[in-house]
Amino acid sequence: MVKPLPADLSDGAGWYCLFNGKNLDGWKANEREGTFSVSEGMIIVNGPRSHLFYAGPVENANFKNFEFKADVMTFPKANSGIYFHTKYQERGWPGIGYECQVNQSHGDPIKTGSLYNVTKVTKDVNPAKDEEWYTQHIVVVGKRIVVRIITGIDTDNPLVKTVVDYTEPDDLEREGVRLSRGTFCLQGHDPGSKVYYKNIMVKPLPDGPGKDDS
Repeated sequence: MVKPLPADLSDGAGWYCLFNGKNLDGWKANEREGTFSVSEGMIIVNGPRSHLFYAGPVENANFKNFEFKADVMTFPKANSGIYFHTKYQERGWPGIGYECQVNQSHGDPIKTGSLYNVTKVTKDVNPAKDEEWYTQHIVVVGKRIVVRIITGIDTDNPLVKTVVDYTEPDDLEREGVRLSRGTFCLQGHDPGSKVYYKNIMVKPLPDGPGKDDS
């Protein structure tokens, strides 16, 4: 039996809050819990490699088609990522699902919005900046993934930029990094990386055609 969702998770328009702003209830870290903490309504990511998986009640943490958005602030030389269609694993870099990169100034040339090892957003294309809040917006419908970066979110004139519009080919042969369904995950990349996340929201969309409906 599926338990009803708490009323305060939904905004009434189809969006659900995945992070309550107070603690990490509904989330599960793998290698090092101390990499993730909560302060002033934010998830603070700073510490040795670890990954924080959503394991809460929304969709039983098993999403297929969705809109996802999170407000993000990076600090100089930080590297992180938002995984989707992934699943919990005890250690290592997640081997299932896509990683949507979070990186403005880390040495890795693959910048914010990239689908890691699939599509590359370069420094000249990425509009986000360190120490400024922006929104990372990800939409998955069927085989299509669209990533938008919204800057200036604290102003009257936010700027929306689509940095990825990718359709997964039907004859895809790679394993692991492919669309199916699964949960979300925040990456703690290394001790030198500090990233803040807040307002983590998802809007489940109706299921459509897909290879794996399990």
